[in-house]
Amino acid sequence: MLAREAERLGFQQVWVSDHYHNRHVHSALTQLALATKKVRLGPGVTNPHLVHPAVTASAIATLNEVSKGRALLGISSGDPFLLEIVGVKQRDPIICVRESIFIIQKLLRGQQVDFSGDCFSCHGAGLRFKPADKIPIYVGGRRRKMMQLAGETADGVLINASHPTDVMDAMKSVKQGLKSSGRSPRDFDFASYTASSIDKDLKKAREAARGVVAFIAASAPEESLAHRDIPAEDIEVVRGFLRKGEIAKAREAVTREMIDEFAVCGEVDELVSRVQKLKKLGATRIVIGSPIGPDSFESLKLIAKNLI
Repeated sequence: MLAREAERLGFQQVWVSDHYHNRHVHSALTQLALATKKVRLGPGVTNPHLVHPAVTASAIATLNEVSKGRALLGISSGDPFLLEIVGVKQRDPIICVRESIFIIQKLLRGQQVDFSGDCFSCHGAGLRFKPADKIPIYVGGRRRKMMQLAGETADGVLINASHPTDVMDAMKSVKQGLKSSGRSPRDFDFASYTASSIDKDLKKAREAARGVVAFIAASAPEESLAHRDIPAEDIEVVRGFLRKGEIAKAREAVTREMIDEFAVCGEVDELVSRVQKLKKLGATRIVIGSPIGPDSFESLKLIAKNLI
């Protein structure tokens, strides 16, 4: 099991993606919690459009019990293309995530929630059990307003970007949010969620990264695409396939330029160099994101040997 190997190698956290086409996130997290002892675990990231925040609060509190205090919660607005496939329209992403965090935080503190918002309502909602420990909440994404929201409301951020320019822009927005909420950056976890595919064979590494890059490229904000030499029509082709649920075709439509911009592929030295750049920008944590490599176990060992 990859999570058990990650723990053995010295990694500190394991994040599990929350998409309808993958294994159910909390079922998988429960299995990981029972198979590990030290690593912290959480959905990276869930969204409030498919699951009400009160249900998410219950789920993450349960994971915290099963894992003996190791739960983390990553949340954002969801991938609009995957939501559209199941007939859900992403609406008011900032408001929905803000309201979700408000509800979840109160429930996890053992408080009763009476709230009527633009996206969600609770009328005397409360959990019948209270987590013994504080569960850190991370906001995922890379758009400026979502990053600012992370600084205003959360304990950390999962910046969904591999490129230092994107991370630098995102961190500026997070710090604006921290400043407006009167909080110090010293108490905040700046995590860069870096799509990685490490292998001595660059061609194999790039091929393994295609599926992940399809979603990263398709959801890239305009400010992120503005400083890249990737034709808008190439991005739109990928988006078009994803809108129709044709994920295999979207994967094949990904260009080498997209892969090189939105992922770190090739020899482990490439990743080491990228990690050093991100840390200089102020990243306090680097998340080695999917696919890790053509052979995930071997790539993980190589990464651990050079970075831990």
